[in-house]
Amino acid sequence: MIRFRRTAAAFTLAAVGAAVFGLAGAASAHVTVNPKEATQGGYGRLAFRVPNESDTASTVKVEVNLPENAPVASVSTMPVQGWTVAVEKRKVDPPVKVHGSEVSEVVAKLTWTATSAQTGVKPGEFQEFPVSMGPLPETDTMVFKTVQTYSDGNVSRWIEEPAAGGEEPENPAPVLTLTAAAPASPSAGAAPPAAAANEADDDADDDSSGLAVGLGVAGLVAGLAGLALGGLAFARTRKASQPTS
Repeated sequence: MIRFRRTAAAFTLAAVGAAVFGLAGAASAHVTVNPKEATQGGYGRLAFRVPNESDTASTVKVEVNLPENAPVASVSTMPVQGWTVAVEKRKVDPPVKVHGSEVSEVVAKLTWTATSAQTGVKPGEFQEFPVSMGPLPETDTMVFKTVQTYSDGNVSRWIEEPAAGGEEPENPAPVLTLTAAAPASPSAGAAPPAAAANEADDDADDDSSGLAVGLGVAGLVAGLAGLALGGLAFARTRKASQPTS
């Protein structure tokens, strides 16, 4: 009886563990953006990573919507073998400023489509779709609502925004966290005030030392000149005191 209870408990724990880990695996297999962080005002190279959750069908289309509340003026895509990409734009008012110019049209959606079922993302595989975009807006996050379409017609909608409590929703959208740019540091050529003061003191010391050396040399020259003149005067006096023959 005891052995039976132990066996039943073991099977129960195994079943619970399988269920928990199975749900965790399913929850983690959603579309993400990598890296997950970037800097406001800069340009970022991002990749939308799309895993395939189906056991029988391939992913044949991926639609990524750029957030309306965080427009980006410049978006470019990298070619992905076996896939085409369509770029959909929208008007923005007020315009977005880029390098002193105003841009009134920005990218609204990117749609990647497999050229055939063979080039789609197969079961057990994932595919990355790289993009470059910027300047990134001055906001805390960018939420990219994404729709994933399978070859059998099934659709996964990764469109849920982060929950207020921090818990991950059932169908989370890819989220990019944006951090403020670091303050500009002093130029490399400019010396700190303390260093500048020390340099000034060193220059003053050098000037004082140079002046002292110069005065010392001048005194030595004057002394030698006086000695030479004294010697000449002594020689003349001695010659004058000698009797003539």
